[in-house]
Amino acid sequence: MEEMSPDNIHGVILAVSSSIFIGSSFIIKKKGLKKAGVSGPRAGEGGYGYLYEPWWWAGMITMIVGEIANFAAYAFAPAILVTPLGALSIIFSAVLAHFILQEKLHMFGILGCVLCVVGSTTIVLHAPHEQDIESVKQVWHLATEPGFLAYSAVVLVVVLVLIFYYEPRYGKTHMIVYVGICSLMGSLTVMSVKAVAIATKLTFSGMNQFKYFHAWIFIIVVTICCILQINYLNKALDNFNTAVISPVYYVMFTTFTILASMIMFKDWASQSGLQIATQLCGFVTILSGTFLLHKTKDMGNSASLRGATSQSPRGTPVFINSASTRSTNSNL
Repeated sequence: MEEMSPDNIHGVILAVSSSIFIGSSFIIKKKGLKKAGVSGPRAGEGGYGYLYEPWWWAGMITMIVGEIANFAAYAFAPAILVTPLGALSIIFSAVLAHFILQEKLHMFGILGCVLCVVGSTTIVLHAPHEQDIESVKQVWHLATEPGFLAYSAVVLVVVLVLIFYYEPRYGKTHMIVYVGICSLMGSLTVMSVKAVAIATKLTFSGMNQFKYFHAWIFIIVVTICCILQINYLNKALDNFNTAVISPVYYVMFTTFTILASMIMFKDWASQSGLQIATQLCGFVTILSGTFLLHKTKDMGNSASLRGATSQSPRGTPVFINSASTRSTNSNL
């Protein structure tokens, strides 16, 4: 295992800080969405009342701070190192959801969180070093190679199909639709964010990169992708359990981002087979953790309900289902 470079260390510190802020923002935003849903149409039904909720804006500000830290991290370290650290946002959002939103986390869910951290750490310790890039035009050349253009075309086609065909029919019942849109667009966002971050870093070092049109095209792509992600992430948060959205979104987003980074920046070109295999094992460990979180998402609530039932007076029925739980949570 090679020693981590100073740039990689800076990237890790920024990425960890980013995960703390972003993980917290899921919970803060969901409280705003719930409060908005009490007085008007929910975000999942096309409502935008959450724009008037201070809680939602507090969550957005927290997320923006996290994204700024994430943005800076990509200027120092490769995406294959920075992105897996998003697992920490799963931990923070799942734990906060347990205490604040009463979305109970089962003991196996806790084990899943631990596996996510272990897998992410494995990837980080064996991640490649950042490439030496001296101009945003060099990034543009990488982005316009046939391999990445083909990947981008496939992503755009799949996203359009999800938005116009699957989302109206299955969006409210199948979380994968919203999360798929966010994850696919997220992979393009990260590649563009990395380009802008590199341009910003080089500009601060005295080589102005924003005099080239390439940097501005990357900024436009980031803006469009972020708007789409925010819209569909709001719908996902409003319709599904936060403790499940976070890990599933993380797995899909990380998978597509690593794939995009492999194609565009060729991160694994300079690594040995052992290093690549170790990173893949780390990623499988993360998948195992998220699988546990997904399969045990209702176990914590079920245990709580059994406890509540056993303490109820004899002859007093206790009827609690997902709809009533949603109604209760809306009053938080």
